Amino acid sequence: MWKRMIALGFEGSTNKIGVGVVTLDRTILSNPRHTYITPPTHGFLPRETAHHHLHHFLPLIRSALDTVSNSPAVINCLCYTKGPRMGVPL
Repeated sequence: MWKRMIALGFEGSTNKIGVGVVTLDRTILSNPRHTYITPPTHGFLPRETAHHHLHHFLPLIRSALDTVSNSPAVINCLCYTKGPRMGVPL
């Protein structure tokens, strides 16, 4: 009997930070995310975007795990965005 493999993934290469929990068969169990929105006529500055992501990162992980089981013990592997895009938010 196969154990259910579950991955926790992080994506934060642009203005959106997301945390996903998926199974090996590609079933999405959770996918909370938060978008950094700049004032009108301003672009995305890497430093401010990185601060936004840092502020929302742990709450998004908690939200994702709460949806699944509220325990990091169910996670078998971690996945993350390596690049390209803005390096500082990564």
